[in-house]
Amino acid sequence: MRERKSGESAGASSRRARGELESDVLAALWAAKEPLTARQVLERLPGDLAYTTVLTILSRLHDKGMLVRHSMGRGNAFAPVRDEATETAVRMHSLLARGSDREAVLSRFVSELSREDEQLLHRLLGEQDTGRDDGQ
Repeated sequence: MRERKSGESAGASSRRARGELESDVLAALWAAKEPLTARQVLERLPGDLAYTTVLTILSRLHDKGMLVRHSMGRGNAFAPVRDEATETAVRMHSLLARGSDREAVLSRFVSELSREDEQLLHRLLGEQDTGRDDGQ
């Protein structure tokens, strides 16, 4: 179960931030080794959620093209279309494309990386450069 934040009363259910439940559902599916039913997803989520709420979120994620649905008996099981790293990269590209000044966005992003992440990024960029043809 999740811990209560200060200010939450024991009897009141707190509202999640927009998109937080979708993120929690995706995280549960990414952690699973196989497609999950709505009931299995519900069991992996914190808090007291209704089965129908989880089913609605799964349906919305499916409609957005983020999940595939597999027939399983009389119901369905769901699996992510992309792994977590790919989905995060897609979101990062989307955010970068929305900005009017790519250089400023990338500069700010890099300036706020930890030393370890900055070194990792340098290493990955070096690997990308060695894998490209001279014509690119």
